[in-house]
Amino acid sequence: MYRSLLLTFAAALSLGACDSSDHTIVQGGAADPMANVLANAAPVQLPPSIQTSRTYRCKDNSIVYIEWLQQDGRPAGANIRSERSGTPTQLVTAADGNPPFRAASGYSLTGTAASSSITLEQPGKGLQSCST
Repeated sequence: MYRSLLLTFAAALSLGACDSSDHTIVQGGAADPMANVLANAAPVQLPPSIQTSRTYRCKDNSIVYIEWLQQDGRPAGANIRSERSGTPTQLVTAADGNPPFRAASGYSLTGTAASSSITLEQPGKGLQSCST
C-alpha cells in the first residue's frame, strides 16, 4: 500500500515539475539575419589536398620530406620539410600549373609525385638531385 502511494506521489511530483508556460512553434521560424550576406558570398575555395607523401635522400646525404599537393586532379604544389615534424615550406606551381614548383624564399622543385627522383634547390644548398 505504501509502495503504490509512494509511486503515485513520485509521478505527481515529476509532472508538477514540468514547465507549463505557453510555447508557440512557428513553421520557418524567424528570418535569418545573415541570409542575404550568405546568398551573395563568393564560393569557398578549398585548399589543395595531399596526393602523396614521399621521403627523398639528396646528393649531399640530407633527407627531405615532400607532400605532393593536388587541386581538382592537377598538381598544385608541394610541402617540403627538412625534418619529419618540422614546419613545411609550401611551394606552388606556376600560373600554367606545371613544375617547377617555387617559393619566394629561394626554393625550387622539379619533379612529380610519381617520379622517384627530383631536382631540388634550397637556400644555402644550391641545386641538387634527390631520389627515393
